[in-house]
Amino acid sequence: MKKEYLLLLFFILAKFALQYLAVHPDYDLQRDEFLHLDQAKHLAWGYLSVPPFISWNSVLINGLRGGEFWVRFFPALYGVLTLVLAWDLVKRLGGGLFAQSLSAIFLLCSAMIRVNILYQPNAPDILFWTLAFYSLIRWVQNSNPKWIYLLGVAFGLGMLNKYSIAFLGLGMMLSLLLTYSKLFKNKHLYGGLALAFLLFLPTLIWQITHGFPVLTHMRLLQQFQLVNNSAAGFLAEQALFIFPSLLLILPALIGFLISDWGKPYRWVLLSAGMTLAILAYFQAKGYYALGLYPTLLALSAFSLEKMSKSGWIRKLRPVALALPIILFLPAFNLIHPTVRPEKILVSSPNYAKLGLNRWEDGKEYPLPQDFADMLGWSELGSLVDQAVAQIKEPGRVLVLCGNYGEAGAVNFYSKTSGLEAFTMNADYLYWFDLEEPIRHLILVRIAEEPLTEREKGFFDSYTEIGRVSHPLAREAGTTVYLLQGAKGDVNSILREEIVEEKRVWEGN
Repeated sequence: MKKEYLLLLFFILAKFALQYLAVHPDYDLQRDEFLHLDQAKHLAWGYLSVPPFISWNSVLINGLRGGEFWVRFFPALYGVLTLVLAWDLVKRLGGGLFAQSLSAIFLLCSAMIRVNILYQPNAPDILFWTLAFYSLIRWVQNSNPKWIYLLGVAFGLGMLNKYSIAFLGLGMMLSLLLTYSKLFKNKHLYGGLALAFLLFLPTLIWQITHGFPVLTHMRLLQQFQLVNNSAAGFLAEQALFIFPSLLLILPALIGFLISDWGKPYRWVLLSAGMTLAILAYFQAKGYYALGLYPTLLALSAFSLEKMSKSGWIRKLRPVALALPIILFLPAFNLIHPTVRPEKILVSSPNYAKLGLNRWEDGKEYPLPQDFADMLGWSELGSLVDQAVAQIKEPGRVLVLCGNYGEAGAVNFYSKTSGLEAFTMNADYLYWFDLEEPIRHLILVRIAEEPLTEREKGFFDSYTEIGRVSHPLAREAGTTVYLLQGAKGDVNSILREEIVEEKRVWEGN
C-alpha cells in the first residue's frame, strides 16, 4: 500500500477515535439529536426547522437498531469524508504528503471535533460546502463540465440538508462575478443550477404547501437567539474555531494571495470573505461559517508546503506539523465533554473567559449549552416508565411534553413498548395520533410550569412522579405528572390546540 494511503488511513482512524473520546459516558444525546431521530418515523420532504436529509440518515440509524454508538458514528463519518475531500484537494492543487498531512492535522485540531460529536445537519453541511469548493476548483483546473454538475449536486443536497448553504452560494456568485466572470457564459453552469433546483424542488413544494414555515423559523431565531449575536462577536468566534493553527494559517493565506501558485484560486478566498461578511451582517451564529474552513485549511497547508520548499525554512516543517497538536491537546478537555460534568465546574472560569458558557439567550451558565443539553434525558425516560407502571386502569396513554427535547428523549430512552411522546413544539405538531380516545395523560413540564387547576380537574386523579434531578442539566427540575381517568374528551382539546399552533407556523 502506498505511503499516502497509509497516512490517510492513520488520520481517518485518529478522527474516529477522537470523536468517541470527546464524549464522556455520563452524557446522553443532545436535544436536537432526538428530534432528528424521530423524523425518521415521519418521513416528509420538509420539516419546520430543517430540510429532510437528516431524516433519511436517521432511517439508516434505525436500520442499525439505533443506540448512541450509531448516532455518534454518522457525524464522525461526515467529518472523515470532509477530511478525505480536503486531503484530495491538496493533492489536486499539487501538494505532497507534508501538505496533505498538515491539512489533516489542521482539521483534527479544530472545532470540527466538537461539531462532529453531535448528530445535527451541521456535519453534512460542512461536507457539502467543502464539496462545492472542491468541484469548482476542479472545474477551474480542467474545464470538465462534470465538475459543474457535481457542484449542482453539492448545492442541491446541501439545500436538502440545511438552508444556510444558500449564503455560500451568494458569496461564491459575487466573488466569481468579480474575478471569474467567464464562468457565467458557460452553458453547463446553468445545467448545474438546474440540477440543484430539481434536487431541491420537492422540499420547495413542501414549503409552499405548508405556508413557508422556514420563514417562521427564521423569525423566531432572530427574535430569541440571533438577537443576542453581533457581527463583531461572529467574526471573533472564527478565530476560536481554528486557534491552534492560526499562527500558521494567517501567513500561509497571505502567501497564497501574493504568490503565482495561488493566483488561479484567489476567488476562493474572496468567496470566503464575501460569505463571512454576509453572515456577519445577518448576525448569524459563529458556527454557520464552519463549512468554509476545510477548504481554507487545505489551501493553507498547500501554501505552507510551497513556502517551505527549500533552505532553512524546510527544516521547520516538523514544527509546523507539531505546533497545532501541542496547542490543541490542552484545550481538548476544555471544549469537549470528555469528563464528568461535575468536574467541568472546576474549570468553569476558563470556559467563561472564552465565552463558552454563554448560551443562545445571551446569559452565562455553569456549563456550555450543548453540554447541559446532554444531561438528564435518560432519567426523564425512566420517570415516564415509572408513570406508566402506576396506571391502574386500561385505556390509551398519551405522553405530552413541553418541548421537542423532552418528547424525543422519552421516545429514545423509554423502555415501555409502544409508547410515543408528543409535544406542541417543532415537528411533533404534525405527528399526533389522536384516533383512539385518550384515557390517561402523562405530562412532562419544566419546573416553571406546574399543573394548572383546570388540568387537575379534568382527570380523576393526578400524581407527581418525579423530577429530573441532575443540577447541571438544562432540564433540571423538569417534572413528570401522571393524570389518570379523563372526565372528558381530551382528543378534541388537543386538536384545537394543534390547529392554533399550525396557524402560527404556516402564517395563517
